[in-house]
Amino acid sequence: MSKLPIIYVVSDSLGETAELVTKAAISQFNQTDHFMIKRFPFVEEISNVDEVIYLTKRDQGMIVYTLVRPEIREYLKEAAKREQIIAYDVIGPLINHIQTVSGKQPLYEPGIMHKLDEDYFKKVEAIEFAVKYDDGRDPRGVLKADLVLIGVSRTSKTPLSQYLAHRRVKVANVPIVPEVDPPEELFSIDPKRCIGLKISPETLIGIRTERLRSLGLSDSANYAKIERIKEELSYFEKVIDRIGCPVIDVTNKAVEETANIIHSMVQKNYLK
Repeated sequence: MSKLPIIYVVSDSLGETAELVTKAAISQFNQTDHFMIKRFPFVEEISNVDEVIYLTKRDQGMIVYTLVRPEIREYLKEAAKREQIIAYDVIGPLINHIQTVSGKQPLYEPGIMHKLDEDYFKKVEAIEFAVKYDDGRDPRGVLKADLVLIGVSRTSKTPLSQYLAHRRVKVANVPIVPEVDPPEELFSIDPKRCIGLKISPETLIGIRTERLRSLGLSDSANYAKIERIKEELSYFEKVIDRIGCPVIDVTNKAVEETANIIHSMVQKNYLK
C-alpha cells in the first residue's frame, strides 16, 4: 500500500482556518481519505518552524499555513523554498491586500478570533441560566435571577428569557396557573426584579388555538376557551397586585419589541 500524501497544517493559533481551507481543497478531488492532514498549532518560535520543515521534508509532504506574525511567516516561506517544500500561505497575502486597501496597520496578533472575553462567558452563563430556570421548574432560580418574568401560558416568557439572555441578563420565568400556588420566592424579592406579562383574552385565544392545532389537538380544548382564559388572567392580576411589580402588555407586540422594553427597564433599575 502506497504512503498517503501528508499535508501539515501550520498555525500560530489553533489551525482551524487552515485545516478548513485544506479540507475544502481536498474535497474537489473526491478522495478525501487519500490524504492525511496533520495539524501543527501554536507555532510561535523559529524552532517550531524548523521542526515542521524537518517533518514535512522527511514525509515528503506539503505545508498549508496561517501565520500572522510577519517574521515567522517569512522564515517558514524561505525555509520551505530552501528545502524545496511546497508551502501555501492562506492568510498572509490577504492581510497584505487589506492593509493596502485600508491603509491601516494589522495587529499581527494570533488567535484574535478565538479570544473568549468576559462578555462572552456572561452571555453563555445567562443562556444556560434561562434554560435551567425556564417555566418555573426550579423556584430557587427566582432568588438567583437578575429578572423574573411571570405570566399565563403563551405570553412569550421562554423566548423573552432567551432573547434577554443574549444580552447577558439572567432570567427565570414562572407560569401563573390558578390551580398552582406561585412560589413563595416571588414575594420575597425586590418587585423591580419582577415583570408581569399581560395579554388581551381575544389575542390569547387566537395564540392558544393555533398552538393546539400545531400539536394536532382539538381547538375546542378548555385551554383555548374564553372562560378559562379569563379565569387565568384574573388570577394573574391578583398575583401581580400581591407582588407589586411592573406589568407589560404584550398584546400585539413582537418578542423583540417587548425584550427591548424590558431591557431598558432592567438597565434603569440597575443604574439606581
